[in-house]
Amino acid sequence: MRAHTRIPSQFALCDRKADKAMDVTLHLGAHRTASTVFQHYLRENTDELAQTGVEAWEPSRTRDGLLSGVVPITSAPKSTPDQLSAAKSRIALHLRRAKSSGVSHLVVSDENMIGAPRRNVRDLSLYRSIGDRLERYSEAFDQQITRVAISIRAQDSYWSSILAYSVGRGHRLPQQRDLQEIVTSQRGWQDVITDLSHAVPFAQILVLPYEIHGGFPERKLSLMTGLANPPLRHAREWLNRAPSLPELRKSLQDRGLDPSRLPDGEGRWQPFDHKQTAALREAYADDLYWLRAGADGAATLIEETQPEKMGQIPHLVSMTRGQPNGIEERRLARYR
Repeated sequence: MRAHTRIPSQFALCDRKADKAMDVTLHLGAHRTASTVFQHYLRENTDELAQTGVEAWEPSRTRDGLLSGVVPITSAPKSTPDQLSAAKSRIALHLRRAKSSGVSHLVVSDENMIGAPRRNVRDLSLYRSIGDRLERYSEAFDQQITRVAISIRAQDSYWSSILAYSVGRGHRLPQQRDLQEIVTSQRGWQDVITDLSHAVPFAQILVLPYEIHGGFPERKLSLMTGLANPPLRHAREWLNRAPSLPELRKSLQDRGLDPSRLPDGEGRWQPFDHKQTAALREAYADDLYWLRAGADGAATLIEETQPEKMGQIPHLVSMTRGQPNGIEERRLARYR
């Protein structure tokens, strides 16, 4: 495991205000990893965070036109370059406003930056387009992204939650062949993070396991910003839960479908059998092993939970991952 040099908490706010430096962190979710909880926490603590030099752009802003045009619109591909240029100008204007108002750390939180969950369900795979999408966001932010934070979750519970959410919103029940394709997919979190590291090669990537950090939005904020004493208001509100089995059966019944296609009982729906569940858990164990071994210099896994360690961001030399020439080699490898 690589050694980390700690940087002071609070980012030495006075010095940063003087030279107008501003860190920009993209929080990418993923979906079903308590991203809605984190965004609600940011929104409800806007004023208190402003006093510490932290500003958040969460979906109430990012989906109100701010990020429009960054990702191509498939129905109008010819207008994409103009849309990206307009988005870049619009984002630059908002970044300048944030800097001029004394913001030292900007958190941009929107899990849809990496793609929609329905695309994962359609592909039966994890975020196949994350690399292309984040390259465009990197360009839209004029390569000013300092840090990227992404949460991962054990594949069995991630897919169970995604599928329950999908069925609850009117999509069809997955068939057995769909479930088996998910299980046998060769694409895991390692592939997602590797694609991400190629897209933003000079940004620090923090990986926050849902099982450790999911219910603690203040912990996530501290790790992303170095804020030693984040606010605790609205830090324990749980939102956007996946529908339970009774809710899913009612959803099917309301749509004129047979609710007996789902198992009896209460609680969470588990669409995978024991063998499939074991395979998905083994895939997650492999992902965690790779991350704990250093992730080939692509990212930093954060499993620290001690309160005294909060507010200390793992700092990598020159804000890069691994050796500097290794980043350039990975960047070039994409095009070989």
